[in-house]
Formats: sequence, structure tokens, C-alpha cells
Amino acid sequence: MEEGNTKKGLEGTGLVLSINRHSNLKSASSDDNFTQIITNIKSSKTPAVINYGASWCGVCSQILPAFCRLSNKFPKLSFIYADIDECPETTQQIRYTPTFQFFRNGEKVDEMYGTGEERLHDRLWLHS
Repeated sequence: MEEGNTKKGLEGTGLVLSINRHSNLKSASSDDNFTQIITNIKSSKTPAVINYGASWCGVCSQILPAFCRLSNKFPKLSFIYADIDECPETTQQIRYTPTFQFFRNGEKVDEMYGTGEERLHDRLWLHS
């Protein structure tokens, strides 16, 4: 495969993921793209969750299908997936994968490290 055709973001994970029915799931494919997404989150009143992961991270691969499924259960939340290798400049502060950051009214209000679909569901419910 040529480098220019390399899939990024959610498509680049190689995982079979749920179809998002509410257009509330996005993935950042570059630092510029991620910066634009963050700007939109900060100027929006829509609550959001960012999943910072990596394609090589086994734990990330375990929780990502649940993250995508849950995007359908919480249509009023914006779901963003950011691969730390595809957005290296804008994700420098991330020390653990997966890391989930929750935003409300443009401000980060919570953070969760690690996996656990039930834990993630409860956090999403709390912030939706």
C-alpha cells in the first residue's frame, strides 16, 4: 500500500466498529484536524468526550469498539477518537492510553484512564 493511501483515524485501526447513526463520532487524522476539532469543542455548548489511543495499544483496541457502540447510545455527546501517533504535537500531554477526556461548555471537566465498558458508560451518562 502506498503511503498516501494509508488509512488513518478509526479506519486505520483495522477493527470492525459499529456504524455511527447520529453523526456524533469523529476521528482526528492529523494535528491540524485535531486542533480544529478542539476549537469546535471549546466554542460549542455540546458536551464531548475524546478517546486518546494508539493503533499498537492492545487495551485501546479492546475499548474502541465499545466507544463506537456507546456513541449511538449518547447522541447528544460528541465522540472524538485521536490516535496519538497521528496527532503527535497536539497529544503530547497524554501519558497513558487509552485516556478519555470529558468536556462541558468547552472546558475539560473530567478524565478517565484505562478501560472498562461499564466504567466508560457510567462516565458518559454522568457527562451527557
